[in-house]
Amino acid sequence: MTGGPAFALHGLTKRFGQVTAVGGVSVEVARGEVVALLGPNGAGKSTTVDLLLGLTKPDAGEVTVAGGSPREAVDRGLVGAMMQNGALLPDVTVGEIVGLVVSTHEKPLPAAEVIARAGLEKLVKRRCGKLSGGERQRVRFALALAGDPQLLVLDEPTAAMDVDGRRAFWAAIREFAATGRTVLFATHYLAEAEDYADRVVLMRHGVVVADGPVAEVRAAVSGRVLKAAVPGATETDLKHLPGVTSVQLRAGRAELACADSDAAVRALLAAHPAASDIEITALGLEEAFLALTAEEAAA
Repeated sequence: MTGGPAFALHGLTKRFGQVTAVGGVSVEVARGEVVALLGPNGAGKSTTVDLLLGLTKPDAGEVTVAGGSPREAVDRGLVGAMMQNGALLPDVTVGEIVGLVVSTHEKPLPAAEVIARAGLEKLVKRRCGKLSGGERQRVRFALALAGDPQLLVLDEPTAAMDVDGRRAFWAAIREFAATGRTVLFATHYLAEAEDYADRVVLMRHGVVVADGPVAEVRAAVSGRVLKAAVPGATETDLKHLPGVTSVQLRAGRAELACADSDAAVRALLAAHPAASDIEITALGLEEAFLALTAEEAAA
């Protein structure tokens, strides 16, 4: 992959009967970016990924991957995909299935390197039907790496992984991206997007409603979060403080979403002088996600 973006979507539209799953999406991703594709169920994420991989054809618009069509990029081994529902042959061992997929590529990574990158050294002789959910995800990751791709597309990659598995997986992704390669991942774990993505593309109703660095997307939603220990307070008390838009209260610790955090903290201390451990932060990606998709949530 030389020159130009890793992939580009221009005016992409896909309809299923009367339903517009993707409506005029335009996104361009540079080589070396790690991009999180976010959105509520029905936002058009999966259809967008299918269009990018050439699994379905757009009704309008254009998809280019490495300067050509998705099919050309896949045939050249430039794209690796890890799909959440990808089936594995149950009676084949991990080593056998990795070796099989490696053998189908023109310029693959060595099977031993694929296994090492995916952390599968201890599972080489285990049959796929005996793997846990997290272990199956690691095998799918290995198969996506087999062709030494320049673009890696991941659908809910850490589903069913435990904490250690997720940490090891993202360490491998960082190592992969550090070589100048591109990663697009769809996830419902917003903390992963916040921690590991260079950029967030947020979809709703088949269109892009936010696109930019995590900090920029968070800044698109005004407000702050005020956290404090407030002995004796009730949610009703706190909801009536000026500048407060919503309240969560657990075991005497309050989390207040604020349109005006300065007014809220002054009123809090006036009404509850025993309040302590006060912390004011910008809205996180999860709060931005909820605000930007509020219409979808209400529906």
